[in-house]
Amino acid sequence: MSSPSFLTNYPLICAFIAFAVAQSIKFFTSWYKEKRWDIKQLVGSGGMPSSHSSTVTALATAIGLQDGFGGSLFATALILACIVMFDATGVRLHAGRQAEVLNQIVYELPAEHPLADSRPLRELLGHTPPQVFAGGVLGIVTSAAGYFIIQTGR
Repeated sequence: MSSPSFLTNYPLICAFIAFAVAQSIKFFTSWYKEKRWDIKQLVGSGGMPSSHSSTVTALATAIGLQDGFGGSLFATALILACIVMFDATGVRLHAGRQAEVLNQIVYELPAEHPLADSRPLRELLGHTPPQVFAGGVLGIVTSAAGYFIIQTGR
């Protein structure tokens, strides 16, 4: 009996592994910096490295290595990766910075103000360019390592 194709889908597996590695790195670096475990780091957005960038670059690289870098599938994955990484450093980064300012304004409101008890907005939404770059490198390395492992196992 053969295994389901998604369990042997090299690009999909590389993307999941790159995401998991990036989130794990955030979890451990958060502990190193703050000397406390923060389980939210395993699923949260923002931080170093960008798990979004690592996921989409791993996917695009794996598709390129498996199917060739000249095909339409690789082109689609590459464009998707570029959009995700651009968005992480653009809209999402600035939305997080705006949330930080708004939270400070709400914090300084008098207690009787109707918004004084508002729940704080999430501030860590986007990524700085170095975080996106590190995520991209992680994705490429993950796919290349996976490709090497597959090729040596044949």
